[in-house]
Amino acid sequence: MENVIDVYTRPEDPAHPVVCMDEMPKQLTGECREAYTDGHGVEHFDTEYVRNGTTNIFMAVDPLAGRRMTKVSARKTKQDFAYFVEDIAGMYPDAERITLVCDNLNTHDFGSLYETFTPDKAHALMQRFELVHTPKHGSWLNIAEIELSVLSKQCLNRRIATEEEMKRHVLAWETDRNKRCAKVDWRFQTADARIKLKHLYPVFV
Repeated sequence: MENVIDVYTRPEDPAHPVVCMDEMPKQLTGECREAYTDGHGVEHFDTEYVRNGTTNIFMAVDPLAGRRMTKVSARKTKQDFAYFVEDIAGMYPDAERITLVCDNLNTHDFGSLYETFTPDKAHALMQRFELVHTPKHGSWLNIAEIELSVLSKQCLNRRIATEEEMKRHVLAWETDRNKRCAKVDWRFQTADARIKLKHLYPVFV
């Protein structure tokens, strides 16, 4: 846990950016009936809806630079993770090493790169990253989880029927938030952890 917090205390450094990555599934839902507008100009939607399957949303956020990148995919396989890691590397072509914070999902490791790319390409990509995992049951330490919550509240609080429509909404949100250079003010420090999460530390007698 403290290693993740230590990462967040690093100053902004374009040569060594810190990027937090997470993903979440999202149900695709369509309308059973067309919405209508009443005499007061208020739009009404039917309570019934159609389930159109699910999609997956990847999130990568650089909390110090106020920059994020999203990707909507049909699945959440090792290959999907590997291609997203490749996309993250493309965000920082001049960086010496990228610190990537993510949770312990079984797809979130460098083995996924070797199951997707040639050994030479997987190794070259791996060399560009330092992988830092949040502890078990500690995904709340991942700033990308905060950013996904913001996305859900600002963009996904509506019915979205198709994957293509999801991509348009998410990209519009990403573009607007990046224009505003929205940053995350992380204040939880190691000293706070040792007090508030004292029960997680071993006791020496």
